[in-house]
Amino acid sequence: MEMVSQFDEIYLGLSPDLGRLRLATNGLGWKALSGEGIFTVRDTDLKKAAWLRAARGFQLRLTLRDGQIVKFDGFARDDYDTLKDIVKANYGLALESKELSVKGWNWGKTEFQGNNLLFNVGNKEMFEIPLKEVTNTSLTGKHEIMMELGAPEMDGTPNKKFKGDQLVEMRFYISGTVPKDPDAEEEEADGEEESAAQAFYDEIKARAEIGEAAPGDGIVLFSEVLCLTPRGRYDIDMFPTFLRLRGRTTDYKIAYTSIIKLFLLPKPDDVHVLFVIGLDPPLRQGQTRYPFLVFQFVREEETDVTLNLEEDVIATKYEGKLQKKYEARTFEVVSTLFRALAERRVTIPSEHFKSYHQQAAIKCSMKANEGVLYPLDKSFLFIPKPPTFIPHSEIGSVAFSRVGGGAATASRTFDVKFNMKSGTDYSFSSINREEYNNLNDFLQLKKIKTKSLDEEVAGRYVDEMGDESESDDGKRSKRAKPVPIYGADDEDEDGSSPDEDFVADDSESDVAEEFDENVSDTASGSEGDDDDDEGNRPAKKSKK
Repeated sequence: MEMVSQFDEIYLGLSPDLGRLRLATNGLGWKALSGEGIFTVRDTDLKKAAWLRAARGFQLRLTLRDGQIVKFDGFARDDYDTLKDIVKANYGLALESKELSVKGWNWGKTEFQGNNLLFNVGNKEMFEIPLKEVTNTSLTGKHEIMMELGAPEMDGTPNKKFKGDQLVEMRFYISGTVPKDPDAEEEEADGEEESAAQAFYDEIKARAEIGEAAPGDGIVLFSEVLCLTPRGRYDIDMFPTFLRLRGRTTDYKIAYTSIIKLFLLPKPDDVHVLFVIGLDPPLRQGQTRYPFLVFQFVREEETDVTLNLEEDVIATKYEGKLQKKYEARTFEVVSTLFRALAERRVTIPSEHFKSYHQQAAIKCSMKANEGVLYPLDKSFLFIPKPPTFIPHSEIGSVAFSRVGGGAATASRTFDVKFNMKSGTDYSFSSINREEYNNLNDFLQLKKIKTKSLDEEVAGRYVDEMGDESESDDGKRSKRAKPVPIYGADDEDEDGSSPDEDFVADDSESDVAEEFDENVSDTASGSEGDDDDDEGNRPAKKSKK
């Protein structure tokens, strides 16, 4: 007997989109209620069917003959009997009702089932991890394995509807040893063992296809590229929709859709060029997040590469933005490929700024970290560590300190602090004094408010001392006025905006860090008051 039934408001796998599931004798199909998402399975591909409790109602889990598992969530408890009859009549399968372990134990046994990793406690499933969601895995200890899971947009199709919490990392502790090659003959495998953690790590890496891809899919490979943040040398393996960073102990998969900014900046040493990649979501390495990757290339180093792309694909898909063969400087080839594959504009140094030594950046320090600050047309960028992005539109004012006047005259360096419009400050110190005029002129050109902390501190000092000198009869003693300090801007000081955390753009995540200010307060005291007081004292009587 043919039975056709339809269930509304059903989820496909981890998708946040609701759809309509239709079951017929020749197979089943799911169609999204909004959009063009369609998924079908033929009846001959079905092997098992199971019913179990899920986070979003009840779940129909189908095991296919090739080992893959397909899940549909959102069923009501009362749908079980109807679904059981349909599956039996149309596909000849029994709908098995499975119970999940709810003991709450954190120890059990792992099992690989198709494209999923199952964690079982007491012969009952506790949870499962879809291995296609695993973006990185590494051995963090002798017996500990770390798995990183990507956000929903890791498949290259950003989903703006996704909201809420997302599992991003999981760790397993596995002790003991296992045979190194279980498939080898007994006499060959005798005595050869490896840690169970290593075997589990290798299995995860193979099944999740981390570091592997179908032969011929890669476009180009750049080997042993120096990365300043995070530190190390990585192979950059570029594919049509994502790239892989392969280090000695780490392996990352980065979708081009997560690349939000690209910078190509010459280093002030006239030897190297820095290529900076902005990511959202950031790259994670343990508990550390890296919103920017900073690669360094030797300026005169050249490369000769041939892309694994057909000429017609280059002409149609990439609209001629790429070419089949490159013979040029390495940093030029890399930046060109990223610009075409990630479809992002590459930011270069501003034509309106040159340092005292005619460079595109000025050397400075952020806390204890030495680096360079690039004044760009629409932002400031400090690299390499920690990479700090400061858009012009989010700057309330810029304050200089130790630029002149009083004891600061003898200083060879000055400090600068960027006051953002909602309270976050970014302080940079140890800037050569020769850079002040060029930096100040650039800020004036970009119409960014500037002021001097030295004058502000000196003014407060005079006001406080004036209050203390108020006499009992209401008269105030005379005090010297503060000498104007070089680089002060009275109008900007009065009209400065409140501070605010910067946001790179509407789609970007905040990269907000607070840093201590390094400000030297200078104020000149007045000796004239002491002289006046001394002159007004009554003369002492001479002893007789």
